[in-house]
Amino acid sequence: MIRLGAGRPDRVVAVAAHCDDIAIGAGGTLLALCRARPGLRVDALVLSGGGSEREQEEQAALTAFCPDADLRLTVHKLPDGRLPAHWEEAKAAVEELRARTEPDLVLAPRTDDAHQDHRGLAKLIPTAFRDHLVLGYEIVKWDGDLGRPAVYQPLSTEIAEEKVRLLQEHYPSQRHRPWYDREAFLGLARIRGIECHERYAEAFAVTKLKLDLGG
Repeated sequence: MIRLGAGRPDRVVAVAAHCDDIAIGAGGTLLALCRARPGLRVDALVLSGGGSEREQEEQAALTAFCPDADLRLTVHKLPDGRLPAHWEEAKAAVEELRARTEPDLVLAPRTDDAHQDHRGLAKLIPTAFRDHLVLGYEIVKWDGDLGRPAVYQPLSTEIAEEKVRLLQEHYPSQRHRPWYDREAFLGLARIRGIECHERYAEAFAVTKLKLDLGG
């Protein structure tokens, strides 16, 4: 398997439709990045949950998932499940985020995610971050929309276990959900690990990738 990279990023953007999406889809990657590069700037945007207990959960969770990082979190109040009806507000939020940062990496939902909020946000990202590496994270759910990812971030056993522990610790509002458990999170990480010859991994979709192999 060929490993390509452009060095460690200094600035990362992570966007989500809902609180906990970033942690579920890319929490292990954020943990690995922030531990490897103290002081990393992480600009996080969540479109729904603002002013509720969910925002408090998200702040505590992302602080834990981004240790020693310069974390800047914004949580808006768009209604859950209604992003298509609030397209202009969502677009404005993404454009405001773009205006204040020049990231090396963008973590966002997949464009083929079955959830309309995830998919809608994913379609907005290339309109604002036109020349950036955008990795689309995956979220397991009843829709059965997991596909064949193109990009893998291996996770050590320690990181994978820590991700699951932090998910269980920081999102008590989600513990009642039948899919929100250790087996689901660690099981998917194990499958993605098998696919890239590692113990565990997080997987991402990539729509467009520009290489520089001559340097």
